Amino acid sequence: MKFLSILIFVTSLISPSIIEEEKIIWSEDYRLTWSDFKAPHRQGVSYVASTSSGISFSYFFADNNGEIEIKATIHCNFYPESSWVNPEEASDYILAHEQAHFDISEIHARILRKKISETTFSKNGKKEITDLYYGVEKERGIMQKLFDKESDHSKIKEKELEWEAYIKKQLLEYDDWK
Repeated sequence: MKFLSILIFVTSLISPSIIEEEKIIWSEDYRLTWSDFKAPHRQGVSYVASTSSGISFSYFFADNNGEIEIKATIHCNFYPESSWVNPEEASDYILAHEQAHFDISEIHARILRKKISETTFSKNGKKEITDLYYGVEKERGIMQKLFDKESDHSKIKEKELEWEAYIKKQLLEYDDWK
């Protein structure tokens, strides 16, 4: 019997130092506050804040004479040391936009859990689960960018409200995989 335990840790900002960073695991009971944004704010950008969030996962893979077993643990994380705000422009409205970015990452953590639960893995399970992760991560990045593009980083309030409603709907749609 072969056992392999692998930890794959990838976020929206690929950096060796991020592994050491403080993180906040997404929870329905916790909403971000401005005190969670600990990186120095960036000068010369057209937006007020930036959220660093992503999906981490670890899994256990076993091949017992052709019987494949995979168990995965998946988290959505917010990284305070990589997230920043311009305190002079901070508002509850902007904080809601940043929370929405964190929530988008949670949606994709749930999508990954769903895909893993619905997949029958082969002896190539390590590659298959990694491919699932990278596919979901690509979708997450696209959605994050589209959210900022369509809302112009929260400046178009009508689009911002549409996105917030859509994000809430998606969280409910994937509620079984939280």
